[in-house]
Amino acid sequence: MQQEVIISGFGGQGALFAGQLLAYAAMDSGLHVTWIPSYGPEMRGGKARCTVVVSDEEIGSPLVRRPSAAIVLNIPSMEAFEPAVKPGGVLVVNSSLIPQKSERDDIRVVYVPASDMATELGNVRLANVICLAALVKATEIVSLDAIKQALEDHLPERHRKLLSLNFEAMDRGAALVDAASSGTD
Repeated sequence: MQQEVIISGFGGQGALFAGQLLAYAAMDSGLHVTWIPSYGPEMRGGKARCTVVVSDEEIGSPLVRRPSAAIVLNIPSMEAFEPAVKPGGVLVVNSSLIPQKSERDDIRVVYVPASDMATELGNVRLANVICLAALVKATEIVSLDAIKQALEDHLPERHRKLLSLNFEAMDRGAALVDAASSGTD
């Protein structure tokens, strides 16, 4: 099994952190992992993305051109990476900020109103973990529990007060995928 993931958005949306969290969860689960960040010179508002490759065997190359999954947090990311996802792959779309729908019928698209959900929870910065939980649930790349454990193990001390809120956000993101899979919305 090898999954190649791109997580992309504006700087400040937490794309790189979501990728790190996925990488930690996979590594802590005994899988092979690469994580490569890429961002513009701006601190916030510029392009930010990362690639995460997760495999049960050694990884030959960390470069990702045709991801098996992607999280897109903004319109430029949708435009750049929707066409790149491999047929049969998964695309998680932050539908709060991306009004257009995918025209592809060869991938699974999961629309998550992540920014709206995060705002309801009291912190718009939770949108990244909401989308990550949806991706994990849709792909089963690692378990949701592994993501939660990675967050608990690797969250900086200054953010520990947000741990339970992050867990709630993850549960909500995963529940959206469960509801879509069972046909209830």
